[in-house]
Order: sequence, then C-alpha cells, then structure tokens
Amino acid sequence: MKIKYPVLLVLSLIITSCCGTIATTKKEYKITHAAALKSDWNLNPTEWFLEKDTLRGIGGPMHWGVIESKKSLPENYEIDFNVNMTKESLFEIMLNIDKEHYIRTYLYQIDQNIVIGRGVYKKGTDEYEKRGGPTLFKKPMKLENNRWYSIKIKVLHNQLFFSVDNETALECSLEKSLLSQQGKLGFLTNGEAKIKDLTIKNIP
Repeated sequence: MKIKYPVLLVLSLIITSCCGTIATTKKEYKITHAAALKSDWNLNPTEWFLEKDTLRGIGGPMHWGVIESKKSLPENYEIDFNVNMTKESLFEIMLNIDKEHYIRTYLYQIDQNIVIGRGVYKKGTDEYEKRGGPTLFKKPMKLENNRWYSIKIKVLHNQLFFSVDNETALECSLEKSLLSQQGKLGFLTNGEAKIKDLTIKNIP
C-alpha cells in the first residue's frame, strides 16, 4: 500500500509538466523561486533573474532584455502584476508570442502612453526592423521611473483588455485587429524593470 503514494505523486508531476499551458483551470501560475524561473522560462540569466520575490530585467536602448515563457498562454486568461520601470523608457508585455509575431502591450514614457500594437521579435538580432512594431491603439497616461504600476491584462473570447492602475485602459478585438490569438508570454525592457506579484490565471 505504501508504494501507491509515490506513484501518484510522480504521475501528478508528469501530468503537470506535460500540460501545454502556463496556467491551468485548476492552478494559477506564480513565480515562486529561481528554479521555477529557469524551468518555466527561456531567458539570459544576466538579463532576467529573481531577487527574493521580485523579477528583475536589464536591457538597453540598443539591446532589449527579453524573457519568454516555455509554455503557451491558455486560450482565455488573466495576468496581474506590479511593475516599476527604474531606468529608460519602455516596458513591454509580449502576449501570444507565435514564432516571431506577438501582441505588444506596453508602457512608453517618451510618448506618455500605454499602447497596444503588433510586434515582431527575431531572436539573436538587435536590428531595428526586426523588433517592435506599429502602434494600433494608445491612450495618454503619465508614466515615471521609480514608481510602481498595477497591470491587468485579460483575454476572453478573442477580446483583449489592458489596464494600468485600474484607471487607464485599452480594449480591442484580436481577430479584427489581426493580432496573434495564441502563443507564449514574454516581458521586455530597454533599461531596467522590476516585476512582483505576478499571477497568471486560466479563465474557464
């Protein structure tokens, strides 16, 4: 009888590891320790790493620091976290990364806007034409360095909702805007950004 419990534990771990999405209907996703970061994300450890309970990213104007999940986002999901742009002007949440294409949802200090756009990211190159992309929707918002912002992103039935501090929000249809409808999650910075309290939920 004693052998059943280890077998059940191993089976549960196998089922969890084989799941194709970063969050499931039974369990939301959180980064809890450095081992989880390395096992669940593709990253350069000199660019993205954990400091206690805070995920810290370092990039530069000529070389953006990027981290990408190994598993895809669910079809319908909600992402919540807090971010602080401590250096430079751009912090970007890369949604539904599919090959080289993704949805750009970002905070841009130079223009003082939050933005939804169409993105391209080609790994291994910093050429201007092979990263970033056009703005589709934007809304003015005062953005500063060394200040924490609350981010909420929800994708439900191909409708994207993106808000900052529950005050400034953008919304669009993925299908009508010709945006990626499925893929992985990533974060990008052109300076330094800190993320804490990251939670990814599957919306059944």
